[in-house]
Order: sequence, then structure tokens, then C-alpha cells
Amino acid sequence: MKAVSFNEHGKSEVLRYGDFPDPTVRDDEVLVKVRASSINHLDLWIRAGLRNVAVSLPHILGADISGEISKVGGLVKNISEGDNVIVSPGISCGRCEYCLTGSDNFCSEYSIIGGYDRNGGYAEYVSVPGENVIPKPKNLSFEQAAALPLTFLTAWHMLVGRAKIKMGETVLVVAAGSGVGSAAVQIAKLYGAIVIATTGSNVKAAKAKEAGADFSLDHSRTDYSEKTREITNRKGVDIVIDHVGAATWERSLKSLTHGGRIVTCGATSGADAFTDVRQLYRRQLTILGSFMGSKGELLRLIHFVNEGKLRPIVDSVFPLAEAARAHDLMESRQQYGKIVLSV
Repeated sequence: MKAVSFNEHGKSEVLRYGDFPDPTVRDDEVLVKVRASSINHLDLWIRAGLRNVAVSLPHILGADISGEISKVGGLVKNISEGDNVIVSPGISCGRCEYCLTGSDNFCSEYSIIGGYDRNGGYAEYVSVPGENVIPKPKNLSFEQAAALPLTFLTAWHMLVGRAKIKMGETVLVVAAGSGVGSAAVQIAKLYGAIVIATTGSNVKAAKAKEAGADFSLDHSRTDYSEKTREITNRKGVDIVIDHVGAATWERSLKSLTHGGRIVTCGATSGADAFTDVRQLYRRQLTILGSFMGSKGELLRLIHFVNEGKLRPIVDSVFPLAEAARAHDLMESRQQYGKIVLSV
């Protein structure tokens, strides 16, 4: 098969398009003919070797996958060749207390397809556990469907699973032009929230408004914590969604109302963020960590995708052979929404 892989860590030029051995398929797995795979920041970090976690090389990236079932393992039920599917990106043991109670993203053996220990979707074919395939929403193209799983699941778990969003609350989404950010804007609006979005340019700010944000701020030009307080009549917001980290953390905390909560799922600008502990106890703030989401949560949010109430935003589509160019675009932070590879 054709695939994009890398044999060493480094910049985007280490990605190589060429022949790669076809994946094997165990009895509990299916073989997916990949039609599209979207790019996540995780791909950039793994490629660059920034997480200090060993990766078996050569490695194929790609956690977000849509495609067609090409082969079905003998133990897999209710899936047929030719089915159009998306792939739930998280793999867990299926046996521990967390897995058996529907919190599989808490499993100590949790891993991500295309992550450190399993090849992903930058390829013509990928093998995945049968339990990880879900029917593709019929109202989405393969490219749109590949932009759905990881970022929408992450944003859903942040807002619904961790922050326990309530109808009518005010939500600040930092870096709303990202995949997680653009999903969070839509999910917050689904819950009737007033949404304030920050982006890195006026162009992205306008797109955030088009996506449903009530207010949109260019965080490269303004102190969004101060602007947020102006918008809320000095009260502050109930929830902040922040995956940027060090560059935005202090401003995000300042944007919260008394009793507010901030949810973080990443640190794209660095992990060494300053927190004034006095602000935590004086204003009774809550800091919530969030990582991916459960398969059950993905199934719940897909219900709203099927109804047309949530929709992935695709910034651009590249052919698989141009994966390096797609990585460069993501690193430039110029996109709004997801960057997708068409296979």
C-alpha cells in the first residue's frame, strides 16, 4: 500500500510518501480502506519527538480516519465489507473498572490510533479493533467525517463531561480557530451558551462569528481577559476552554467569574504556566484536566451530527502525498478548523 511514514524525528521533511507493508488483521479487528485522515497537533509532536516517548519506527501517523470496511475479522459482529465508517481514535483494555463503567479514556492502557504504539490513517489501509468503528454520518463527506472524531470528542468531554455545562452559561473558547476550538464553539451553542471566542487574526475572528460565536476577539491584538470582563459587565465567564497553555493561562484564569471553571486538554504553547494560587481560593475557581473522551460520548455527539446540529469545519484538503505541506500549514497556525488528507 501507499503511506506517509517517517524513520526519524524532525521537521516535516522527514515525512516520506511511498510503499509500506499492508497491515495485518486479527480476528477482533477490521481493515479499513482509508478515504480521508485529518491532522492533529499530536501528529506534529510525535513527528518532532517532543514528548520523550519511544516510537517504533518507521511510524504512520493519523488518529482521525474515515473510510470503507475492506475486511472483517472472524470475531467481529454487525460490521460488513463496504460499510462506510469513521474510527473512534481511543483504544483501551476493555476489562478494567473504567472501561466497564463507560470511562474508557481513564484506562491505564489507553492509547490513540496513530499515536506512539500503533500505526494510523496516513495510509491507504489501516487495521483497527472492530469495536472502534462507527457508521459514518450520511450527511458528511469522507473529508468532513475525518475531521470529526478526535477534536469533537475532546471538546465534548471538556464541556459536557468535565465542566458540566449548563444551559445559558457564558463560555470563553481560547484559540477557536483550532479543531478543538471550532468544535467547542458549536457544542457550547448547542447548550444555549453565550460564547466568546478568541482567535489569532481578524479573518479567523470573523469565521468564529460565522460558526456561532456571539463575540469574537483577536487575542494577538487585545487583552482578551479585559475584553471578556467588558462583555460580561465585569462579571467574567462561567467556563474557559483552553488548550494553549503557557501563553494564555493567566489571561484565561482572569477571565473567570467567581466559582468559574477552566478546562484544559493541552499546552500547544508550553506547559510551564503561572498560576496565582490566591486567585484560586479567593474566587473559588476550579481547574479541570481533560483527556480525549469515551466511546459513549462520541456516540452521543454523533447523534447531533446526524441531526445537522454539529458539523466539522474543514479548512483545507491535501492529497496524502502532500502530508508534509499540510503539517507546515498547521504549524503556521493559519488554518480555521481542520486540515484533512484525502487518500
